[in-house]
Amino acid sequence: MTLLEVSDLDAGYGDLQILEGVDMVVDDGEFVTIVGPNGAGKSTVMKTVFGLTTFMDGEVVFDGEDIAGLAPEEIIHHGLGYVPQNENVFPSLSVEENLEMGAYILDSVPQDSLDAVYDYFPILRERSGQTAGSLSGGQQQMLAMGRALMLDPDLLLLDEPSAGLAPDLVDEMLDRVETINDGGTAILMVEQNAKEALRRCDRGYVLVQGQNRHEDTGDALLANQQVREDFLGG
Repeated sequence: MTLLEVSDLDAGYGDLQILEGVDMVVDDGEFVTIVGPNGAGKSTVMKTVFGLTTFMDGEVVFDGEDIAGLAPEEIIHHGLGYVPQNENVFPSLSVEENLEMGAYILDSVPQDSLDAVYDYFPILRERSGQTAGSLSGGQQQMLAMGRALMLDPDLLLLDEPSAGLAPDLVDEMLDRVETINDGGTAILMVEQNAKEALRRCDRGYVLVQGQNRHEDTGDALLANQQVREDFLGG
């Protein structure tokens, strides 16, 4: 079943158009990755789906409902979670307080959601009383993902989850993403480590200058010589 369908999308920031005619689909439970050169509009796609850019034209349909142009505080009620690349935790709050903030639209914090996040990220349970600002970069990224999972979203939007991490931590972070996907949450991810992301995902999109350039399974994109030469370093 199609969960997210982006059709002929134009979007940007104010009068500056970044995306032109972008098409993208994520099926229920699927793991989809967006790759491409810097400035291609990858993060803009994520932000547009979550209502953080200027919507200009096209369609953004989630679970059968048109969400194009809605504000993030409305979109979150539809079952989407979003983890930005930077400034994605409240540094002065504790780990657990950060997670509780993820459930702010509910009357009370669901204990089963909190337990599920701690199962995904055991280090957060160990550090639950520490301030988020005292965590390492990788732990803060896990915390941001955990907070977005507190409402048990059907689709999790991840913008560069391995950005700034040491090379030996990139695989661990992407392992966590795969585990979340295996638990039934669909993933739409922008990732700088394109080869590794395509190796792990079900399908991938290559964006160039705000437009679709390639779409295929992750394995097929990795095997595509043109894609390898142009975007993956040969």
